[in-house]
Amino acid sequence: MADSFTPTVLTIAGSDPYGGAGIQVDSKVIHKLGGYAVTVITALTAQNSTGVKDVLYSPSEHFKIQLHSILDDIEIDAVKIGMLANAEIISIVAQAIEKYQLKNIVLDTVLVSSSGKALLEPTAVEVMVKELFPRVDLITPNIPEVNRLLGTDFTGKSDEIALMAKGLFELGANSVLIKGGHSLDKKSATDYLVEQDSAVIPFETVRLQTSHTHGTGCVLSSAIATNLAKNESLKNSVRLAKEFLYQNLQTSSQIKFKYHSQNDTRKEPFV
Repeated sequence: MADSFTPTVLTIAGSDPYGGAGIQVDSKVIHKLGGYAVTVITALTAQNSTGVKDVLYSPSEHFKIQLHSILDDIEIDAVKIGMLANAEIISIVAQAIEKYQLKNIVLDTVLVSSSGKALLEPTAVEVMVKELFPRVDLITPNIPEVNRLLGTDFTGKSDEIALMAKGLFELGANSVLIKGGHSLDKKSATDYLVEQDSAVIPFETVRLQTSHTHGTGCVLSSAIATNLAKNESLKNSVRLAKEFLYQNLQTSSQIKFKYHSQNDTRKEPFV
């Protein structure tokens, strides 16, 4: 009987001490879905339920050593890329993709935190597009990120999706998952998968009213990567990840904290 290996997923992202996003939640998701997470940290953030307070980028040389120490040792089945911090880190990641022939790569195009803190230097956006878009299998922008990347003002209507995807393909993307959490639709949250020369595939769920939305993009992208590591197709990986996200949002109220203040607006974790 052939050896059975654990699906191994590399997550490249920032650290969230609150535990609801970044490396911390990626690891939780990957393990929950039957994979094993190995992690490389791009930045240390200071944040809590009310937002990001400060960001300290990993020194590029140390980041490179982190990354290569893992890739020299373990065969990676899939990669989730989140917060990238700056152009130097992006270039190191792009070079590693080529050197190690990495596969099943999901890029969550993190630009700004939900509280408005920049998580990627503005001058690095063009570098990310040029060096990573053609090298990854899927990008997962939300609607504000699509508009930032394309210089547009889409609102997320279903008849805009093909135009958004076309613009992202022209930037070099291979497949795109346009997330609908920021759309104007108050009843549903629909994400749209578009592969090159293929029809738009919608994944619709009822929009839930909850404060537990911290790290939704991280959860979705790391779940997709884990499903790809388990040899699911891209379409099925997205479908299963969307179901996982929705199921955890439905039960998110089970996570309760004793906060010092009851007056703050919060985004709470749900995994």
